[in-house]
Amino acid sequence: MLLFIINFFLKNRLWAFVLFAALGVWGLTLAPFNWAWSGLPQNPIAVDAIPDLGEQQQIVYTSWPGHSAQDVNDQINYPLSSALLGLPGIKTVRSHAMYGTSMLYLIFEQETDFYWSRSRVLEKLNALPKDLLPQGVTPSLGPDATAMGQVYWYTLEGLDTAG
Repeated sequence: MLLFIINFFLKNRLWAFVLFAALGVWGLTLAPFNWAWSGLPQNPIAVDAIPDLGEQQQIVYTSWPGHSAQDVNDQINYPLSSALLGLPGIKTVRSHAMYGTSMLYLIFEQETDFYWSRSRVLEKLNALPKDLLPQGVTPSLGPDATAMGQVYWYTLEGLDTAG
């Protein structure tokens, strides 16, 4: 079959040129550049250098120094998780408690806008009842970044021990 196609285009060079030109024009209409072609319709393909494969998430960080992970989980993670579960577009809430530190990962539906979800979390954090968390504990919203930023955490180590 491949030999037949090659022979066809070798014998019919005009058809090869027409097919090549048509594919070239079609490629120009789909090019992801802002070219001002007056005669061609433009329908550029969206190109992302590194696709965002991470889930749509917001992180709420809370510090409560001097308390065990169990206390942090019982008195911070559980009340905060319960309060934030009612946010629109939220899929799940994951919590992580360490000694004196709490982190809540709020996972939103994929089609939820990043900044819209961020502003909803901020609104909800500002509207929390005063007696929900222990005295002096204030939750804060994590950095304005996606999970893909964690891809860049790496180290380069050499094998040479001399040095």
